[in-house]
Amino acid sequence: MISYMGNRARGYNWIEYLLFAIITMVIFVLCIFAGSVRVPAGEILSSIRDFISGQTENTNTAMQIMKIRLPRVINVALTGAALALCGAAMQGLLRNPLADGSTLGVSSGASLGAIISIAFGIAIPGLSGGSTVLMSILFAFASLVLILSLAYRLDYTLATNTIILIGVVFTMFAHSLISMIVVFADEKVKSIMFWTMGSLAGSNFKNAATLTVALVICGGLLLLHADELNAFAIGEENARHIGVNVRRVKLIILIAVSVLIGVSVSIGGTIGFAGLVIPHIARMIVGPNHRRLLPASLFAGASFLMLADLIGRIILRPLELPIGVVTSFTGSIAFVYIFYNTRRVK
Repeated sequence: MISYMGNRARGYNWIEYLLFAIITMVIFVLCIFAGSVRVPAGEILSSIRDFISGQTENTNTAMQIMKIRLPRVINVALTGAALALCGAAMQGLLRNPLADGSTLGVSSGASLGAIISIAFGIAIPGLSGGSTVLMSILFAFASLVLILSLAYRLDYTLATNTIILIGVVFTMFAHSLISMIVVFADEKVKSIMFWTMGSLAGSNFKNAATLTVALVICGGLLLLHADELNAFAIGEENARHIGVNVRRVKLIILIAVSVLIGVSVSIGGTIGFAGLVIPHIARMIVGPNHRRLLPASLFAGASFLMLADLIGRIILRPLELPIGVVTSFTGSIAFVYIFYNTRRVK
């Protein structure tokens, strides 16, 4: 049997990864020092130094930087990395340039859970402010189980077209339920609409810990299956002939992507285009090999979302634009540009 794994060292470029990491860290530091409220750089450095030494005093600057801005930027970076990584994996798995992490419909299920929590004021004892996150994650998992169960009943092989079709139908169903809930939400409509625009304002270190665990486990699974995603590029049937367990690999990737999307949506709301556009940009830089594309998408997604959040914080200072508004605006323009240039080259 011909091995599809090839040379496992091929595709790794540590200098390339180091460069991506440095760029991401520079943007991270920039986002810490800039925001909707102007804080002198000296005060920021003092707050960080005191925080590291454990001597942070309850000053306005320390509260602004260490309790509000720092966890927000960390959550934004992790969410951007997760969305872009999921988008790259789904585009490779489905061989569809318009695919992203929301293609399965799991993000719609997560949104439905969060909106039910907001509209009906569901409170879970011991989880102050965390009921929305928990409801979103629970509905994301329930959506995944429902979608894969229906796909399995209709097609034992879990063909790509079957999964996409069921995902589209489920998304339409979830959106119809969301619209119906909004009609009866009354005074909660404003909160629901703001949440659907996507925002990581108010996110905390607990959210960052949740995202980190999900990204390490599920993102690690996606990175470990980079070679299989390369094999999928030649088609499922050909991948099966060269030794890929297509059904098993597809399930692993779909579950990993769904978990990551569910956690990301539960914390940041609906953030469009990050998972769609960033993999295309990364592919233009490093090529289609998923051993390079997935890590590049991870770093590029974190950088893109941090810059989008920074723009949202400073463009109308002291007012803030929801991050989803910024990503949709910039992402749509970028996608049209990429599509136009791709067609022109052909």
